[in-house]
Amino acid sequence: MNFWDSSAVLPLIVNESYTPAIRKIAASDAEMIVWWATPVECVSALARLEREGTLSLAAMEVCLQRLADFQQSWYEIQPNQVVREMAVRLLRTHTLRSADALQLSAAICAAENRPSTLPMICLDTRLCTAARKEGFSILPDIGVGPS
Repeated sequence: MNFWDSSAVLPLIVNESYTPAIRKIAASDAEMIVWWATPVECVSALARLEREGTLSLAAMEVCLQRLADFQQSWYEIQPNQVVREMAVRLLRTHTLRSADALQLSAAICAAENRPSTLPMICLDTRLCTAARKEGFSILPDIGVGPS
């Protein structure tokens, strides 16, 4: 079981340089945990690729179906007052954007306030840095992408 940041879910639904490494992790992760807004963040990234001409309409439809398939099997941390309050603290503690603070807060909640017990799958440099400081181990061990 791992907590999956949106940055790591995306290579599962659209081919990117990290796709092989991320798929290997996913193959051994029977219970993916994500933040409730992960599908929205993924569609946002896919829509940007479509607007830029990197993703065709047909490819977009395939990616959206892959995302829907993952949604059927993963566990989502729902928005609640604890997640919100913790995200506010994280924003004051780390250099994070609001969505990243919510992701990290959801991960901490998923780990039941014991980050060392739940690996985090993440490719976002800024979020990885904050997550490590909070006590998470970060996968994959291949470096991280842009923040």
